Amino acid sequence: MTYSKLYLGNIPELICEIIQYFRNDFSTLYSCILVNKLWCRLAIPLLWEDPFSIHVQNFQFIEIYLCNLNEDDRINEYANILADMEIIVNFSNTLFNYPSFIKRLNTHKVACFIENWLMDDHLEISTLIYRSLIKMFIENEGNLHSFEVEVRTSNDCDYLNDSIMELILQNPNFTCNIRHLNLILNMDIIYDINTNFFLLLKFLCSNCNSISSFYIRIINDCKFEGAKHFEKWLTQLINTQQNLKKISFECNDLVLYDSFSSLKNSNISNTLKIITFYRIDFKEIINNIQEIFNQLNVLETIHIIYCYSLNSDFVQQIINVIRPFKLKSLLLSSKFQVESLQLLIQKFGSDLENFGFENYYIESIQKLFKSVIKYCSKIKYFSLLEPNYNNVNLVLNLIENINQNLNYLDIKFKCHYDHYDDSSIIMSKNLGQILPSKLGFLKLEFFGIKQSKLLKIFLENSQNTFIKRLFIKITVQEEVKDILHYIKEYIMKKKTVKYLAIIINYQDLVYLEDEVKEFELYNIKVQKYDEYYIRVIDIVNN
Repeated sequence: MTYSKLYLGNIPELICEIIQYFRNDFSTLYSCILVNKLWCRLAIPLLWEDPFSIHVQNFQFIEIYLCNLNEDDRINEYANILADMEIIVNFSNTLFNYPSFIKRLNTHKVACFIENWLMDDHLEISTLIYRSLIKMFIENEGNLHSFEVEVRTSNDCDYLNDSIMELILQNPNFTCNIRHLNLILNMDIIYDINTNFFLLLKFLCSNCNSISSFYIRIINDCKFEGAKHFEKWLTQLINTQQNLKKISFECNDLVLYDSFSSLKNSNISNTLKIITFYRIDFKEIINNIQEIFNQLNVLETIHIIYCYSLNSDFVQQIINVIRPFKLKSLLLSSKFQVESLQLLIQKFGSDLENFGFENYYIESIQKLFKSVIKYCSKIKYFSLLEPNYNNVNLVLNLIENINQNLNYLDIKFKCHYDHYDDSSIIMSKNLGQILPSKLGFLKLEFFGIKQSKLLKIFLENSQNTFIKRLFIKITVQEEVKDILHYIKEYIMKKKTVKYLAIIINYQDLVYLEDEVKEFELYNIKVQKYDEYYIRVIDIVNN
């Protein structure tokens, strides 16, 4: 392995493999640093592969990066500017060449970290630091494995300016080994950088042909100037890949049609194994689904997450596909035809792992629940909006039926101000009693009246379940201190949770320092809700 050859010489690779096992466990990696020099040398590169995705309270790592600035940059660009801002950077030699370890880069996250570090709106200095970091990664022979181009705000356009694009385009070694590419684009503002962005797409087409995972997310579906060029280069980027194994679509109809149609390319048909559709409308591709799926020779898995136009025509297209594949995700939001989906579940239910509803008020929903209970026993992720009196027992039966595999659970309770029945109480009480002994992720949302009572009932009846990550969002008229009392009584003192994230009346618990310290005394780490929240597509893509 690379690390053993670099640091261990002829020492067996066992220690290296142990450290690699902790790749995403940052607290353990930090502990490894303290064991000895060898373990430190193995752990440090892993910690610095993607520092912009680690949730930190301070941003000292940016200062450490700046220590690696060359002499010209230190004198000409930073000394006076940073001094005027009362930011002190100790320009000294570091123990490691930290910029060379970079493997994953998200353009939006880098900007956010710089802005948070500066703690003020200094766009000029922020873009200067941004450029210097990119330049530093390139000069120190950093080599990306994951590249996420994320344009959400107008500031993102300022960061991805001509100077930054020129750096990236003129240094192909920085991106030539990309394995994971994410394009997350707000089309409302992308026109500001469309020329540069098309150059980037064209560059990726010629420089990166070994992408194994590709995620396309269009935040806004407006038709901007140059849309045809974007679709052209996006399609070409897909067609040039030699080892594309997974692709995820979260985009508008026009982009979806061209991109999906490109999967017929011979390069793709012999490598593509996983396709994820997230909040897309199948109406534009419904006539091509069967044809294209039949040409994908190694297709293994399909994920359908909160998509539209799940009608009988769509279901028939899927069922008639000759190539064998597994439907592992089926999460429903819009209106759908229950009878057609029953056929889908009957054929693919034995392999279904992720299932849920966003829209609960659908006729004949009981029939669908009965089909899921009958055919789907491997569900790991279950999501449900608003259990009601007519279906609460079916919901509980389903959860009990999937108890052995269930690891992620997302339940939303909502009581209207003019209505409050016993179904929510039944759900809260019995849910806690049928949960598995361990749960990786549980999210509970409460809206409406008497919600603190429901929370208390659930907590009282879930004492036998250890929850790794518990997310609670509650909007109530009751006193916040009463809700915190229940959480401390049944979670903190019982130590039934490892990570806790709570929003009460739009206030995040993480900002209540005294409360956070109290939870830490019981080895419960309080996290920021929005930063650590897990979307189902994140589970699927990881």
